[in-house]
Amino acid sequence: MIYKSLFHWGARLRNPSLLPQLKALITSQNWSRTQLEDFQQERLRELLIWAQRAPYYQKLFTDLQLDPERKWDPGDFQKLPILDKATLLDQNEAIHTQYPWPKLFFCETSGSTGQVLTFRRNERWDSFNRASIWRGYQWHGVQPWNRNLYFWGYNFGSRKRLKTRILDAAQNRFRLFDYRPETLRAVLPRLKQVVYIHGYSSMIYELARLVLDQVGPLELPKLKMIKGTSEKIFPHYQETIRQAFGRNMISEYGAAESGIIAFECASGNMHLNMEGCLVEEVDHEILVTNLLSHSFPIIRYRLGDTIRLGDPKYTCPCGLAHPILEEVTGRIGKNLIGKTGHYPSLTLYYIFKNLFFEKGLKLNYQAHQYQKGQLVYRLTNALSPDLERQIRLESGKYFGVDMDLVFEQVETLQTYQGKLKDFISHIEA
Repeated sequence: MIYKSLFHWGARLRNPSLLPQLKALITSQNWSRTQLEDFQQERLRELLIWAQRAPYYQKLFTDLQLDPERKWDPGDFQKLPILDKATLLDQNEAIHTQYPWPKLFFCETSGSTGQVLTFRRNERWDSFNRASIWRGYQWHGVQPWNRNLYFWGYNFGSRKRLKTRILDAAQNRFRLFDYRPETLRAVLPRLKQVVYIHGYSSMIYELARLVLDQVGPLELPKLKMIKGTSEKIFPHYQETIRQAFGRNMISEYGAAESGIIAFECASGNMHLNMEGCLVEEVDHEILVTNLLSHSFPIIRYRLGDTIRLGDPKYTCPCGLAHPILEEVTGRIGKNLIGKTGHYPSLTLYYIFKNLFFEKGLKLNYQAHQYQKGQLVYRLTNALSPDLERQIRLESGKYFGVDMDLVFEQVETLQTYQGKLKDFISHIEA
């Protein structure tokens, strides 16, 4: 099959350690909990040894009198302070390890304050992350080169849009970032060939609503998996999606800096990715250590999400010994509601990301919506007619004339349960 060959060719070229790491993960998924915990501790110590090459951690370990290479007690791990995104931004270069990595990938992710976090990811880290996703797909009988529908964003610049379309074609997928009924309606005839659907949970839900409204429940014999990510999957999403497509949406949980934290198995449970991360639950809040983040060590990192871990004695019917993540809250992705259309809340990420990379504008923002068709941008930056003009131009690429914009300069941004959110909707669902 041409798409399988293209995938393997691309993997060997871009991620040479991907296949070996996938094989290792397939082996370790059959391990006992004790074997997994021992392996996790080995990887933790390896990460801490690498972290000594970063000026930030070098000073921290010296101050705490920690030496993971010569004398290490697992109990010393709790002495390390909690890491937050503000520190990743402020100490960015000092957190990067000083080592001549043969291959690095430039990564960026949105900050919930609107600030963009950038870092460099070593090849083994990048490949492990992809291998973790691939293993999760295999739990549902899916291969990444199978025909798929992808609800995700892309840059609206013409060159980058063309590059995205070429890459999508090579990966046997077609992509949507649009709630318009006519766009969703055009997808319906193509669903018969789709093996999996993935992306923003809110957009998949909107497609399911359209299906039920326009044609009724579909029979899709090739469809094996529907995966939601980046946004919370609400119970009413599941009911509608199940009616439309005949199966539930599964969940993948992670972040660019933390890697894949958990993936849902065929029995409906979210299993922690023990081979790649160490998860702590502190006052119901998640702290995650990315065990493969050697080039930019992520250690005891506060994601800002509230979680609930499952009973450690519970045995999942799927056979995996990996602990279960019962619930994640705090990742609520409400829609932006225009005069006539709906937009994923992550639209804001693309708008302010483009302003950062293309215009050099470091904007600390938060968007509020009090009524349909109007968005209030609150910024701690000094407002000017030129700044407002640039934000309007970039926003217009996504909203057109469907959204009126209001600008407010503020001293601080509103928090939700201690976490800064880039979008707060005041419209009742």
